[in-house]
Amino acid sequence: MQAAPIPDNEAERLAALHALLILDTPPEQRFDKIVQFAATEFDVPIAMISLVDADRLWLKARTGVEICETGRDTSMCAHAILRPDIMVVPNTLEDPRFADNPLVTGAMNVRFYAGAPLAMASGLRLGTLCLIDHQPRTLDAFDLGILGTLRDLAVMELSGSGAGNYG
Repeated sequence: MQAAPIPDNEAERLAALHALLILDTPPEQRFDKIVQFAATEFDVPIAMISLVDADRLWLKARTGVEICETGRDTSMCAHAILRPDIMVVPNTLEDPRFADNPLVTGAMNVRFYAGAPLAMASGLRLGTLCLIDHQPRTLDAFDLGILGTLRDLAVMELSGSGAGNYG
């Protein structure tokens, strides 16, 4: 298992994350609706809005899992925030970064991962909107567009510019 490298701008990224005052806050419907829609739209058992802290991955919103955080060292999202675009891992067993990851080999049985980095206006990527499946799969260009749009909604909510009410 390869732990994700630490971004060059880690101190600035963590300062921006902590300035949001969102870590360890209760669930909020505005974020929950985004992950619920993502899970339904992509027909995946797990969808999450994750925030990558110094040593943990904290889940602001989640569907399909009970945990609210995991270690950063096993986090696939910590890899995704290193990229400017959506990271898709069609089959985690075939990816050397993740093949022996406990999230892949253990009870969570992660086989597919797609993580859309949550980039703030500053360009700092604080977390992801991610999709997880127990079966290998891919996303086409249309799917990537939808995931990108949902990610943009999550970023609007994080930055405080979202409407906060989706009906």
